[in-house]
Amino acid sequence: MNWLNYHHLLYFWATAKHGSITRACEELHLTPQTVSAQIRTLEKVIGESLFVRAGRRMELTDTGRLVFRYADEIFNLGQELSETLRGHPSTRSVTLHVGLVDAFPKLLAHHVLEPAQRQEQRVKIVLHVGKPDRLLADLVTHELDVVIGDTPIPPGLKVRAYNHLLGECSVTLLAAPPLAKKLRRKFPRSLDGAPMLLPTADAALRHALERWLDDVDAHPEIVGEFADSAVLKVFGQHGAGVFAVPTVVEAEVRRQYKVHKVAEVAEVTERFYAISVERKVRHPAVAAIYDGARLNVFG
Repeated sequence: MNWLNYHHLLYFWATAKHGSITRACEELHLTPQTVSAQIRTLEKVIGESLFVRAGRRMELTDTGRLVFRYADEIFNLGQELSETLRGHPSTRSVTLHVGLVDAFPKLLAHHVLEPAQRQEQRVKIVLHVGKPDRLLADLVTHELDVVIGDTPIPPGLKVRAYNHLLGECSVTLLAAPPLAKKLRRKFPRSLDGAPMLLPTADAALRHALERWLDDVDAHPEIVGEFADSAVLKVFGQHGAGVFAVPTVVEAEVRRQYKVHKVAEVAEVTERFYAISVERKVRHPAVAAIYDGARLNVFG
């Protein structure tokens, strides 16, 4: 690709911000013909379309979204430089686009992501929750900076990305107080016929729990399967069944949902990963997530 002309990039950035060439022209004090011509030139240099028309608005293509993220960083850095040279402290924040696998425990997600917001430079987190395959696709096209999940990249999925183990822990079974009291007696035999809530089949925890149940020859009644871990806990809170949580957040789940402990299951281990396009984590906010998890959450 040829060297980018930053005037062309500026005209594209202004149009993308406003979603309209007309409004971009008002900001830049240029004619629509000039801005349109410069954007077409930029598209020729890049080799792909950056916009598609949607009625009166200009909407970004996938490539356009990628270019806009870089352009936004470039011109915000330019503004920060101007403010620094004038002796004004910078108030610019960095935006971190995080993909969170829907089965990932939401309370644990807060603990994992919180160190990113304790950086010297302010970090704004934009969180996208979804299925692993979709999030990984967005990661490799640079729409996401990192994906946080409970499984590494599947072996058959050919994506240029890297697994970074955040940590691992056992799981604890919890339930509403009457059910928990009943299940603590003669555990794990007490699980036979007991109502149980499980993650959906694509979650790593589901398979680990099923293997453990087979090992101890326990056969609960599966009364619900949930892609969203927070919804699963609400059902458990109201007595629908026993459910598993990572032991590192057990106490917090008990307090928040008013549930009681049945037993810790040391034989079932959950592992959690940050997935990025970097073999060695260099993004400061992602590095803070990685170091914070290993030292403070799972350490």
